[in-house]
Amino acid sequence: MRVAILCSSPYSETGCAVSARMAQLGYAPVGALTLPSWDRSTLLRKVGQWGVRDSFDYAVTKLRPGKAANRKKVLNSYLEKSLRHGEGVFRNLREVARAYGFPVVTCGDQNSPRALAQLKQWSPDLVIFTGGNILRDQVLKVPRLGVLNSHLALLPEIRGMSSPEWSLLSGVPLGITIHFMDSGLDTGPILLRREFAGADDCDSLADLRNRMIAEGIELIAEAVAGLDSGTISPVPQAERETDRQFFVMHERLQAEATRRLKKSRLNPVAGGCDG
Repeated sequence: MRVAILCSSPYSETGCAVSARMAQLGYAPVGALTLPSWDRSTLLRKVGQWGVRDSFDYAVTKLRPGKAANRKKVLNSYLEKSLRHGEGVFRNLREVARAYGFPVVTCGDQNSPRALAQLKQWSPDLVIFTGGNILRDQVLKVPRLGVLNSHLALLPEIRGMSSPEWSLLSGVPLGITIHFMDSGLDTGPILLRREFAGADDCDSLADLRNRMIAEGIELIAEAVAGLDSGTISPVPQAERETDRQFFVMHERLQAEATRRLKKSRLNPVAGGCDG
């Protein structure tokens, strides 16, 4: 199984963890295509998710390798198992690539002719998307099997951004879906769909998201192994009478999502599904 990685930044912990986890399981990437470290859209998205202070702390951790504390620090602690290497952790994609022997190519747009040519040269059976641009059909059609994505919600109920928060607000059980990407927004065929059982241990939305990202990586690994062995097949998403797509939410809605998360911790049987 020839696997390639699409990444939003060489310093993306999720991209590094997926690449390392694939290699650990015997699916070392044939290559990784990443956006630049200072891609504007990625920076704005991270500041929106984490805030200015956490985003700055993250950048310092990744860009100052000289300090011993930085060599061991991981923003998402649940990824440390996948990122651990020797006495420290992988801080960027190039460190993962050196350890497991695959090329990393930086490109300003994952849909550009240069990016498309590079992917075709690698001739992957499967591409794993860990962040970046909205992919066009010409890129989605390159891998033999398709482009795999981990969505932090159950599909088709919750599509779009801020999906754990919208799951809490909509009364839909928290979950993770591994699916193939297509030209729609989170509409591609599903490989794995699992409810997330760890919400009772989460003390914040950030903690919830970090735990779900880590579990999503393990589900990606399960899906890749299943595709390779022929034990998993994609299933088209069920049609729904009302197709809703969710986007970035107002801080008041985030506060309400936090309240519901805390309520579910105190009374874990009180949840339900409205959809």
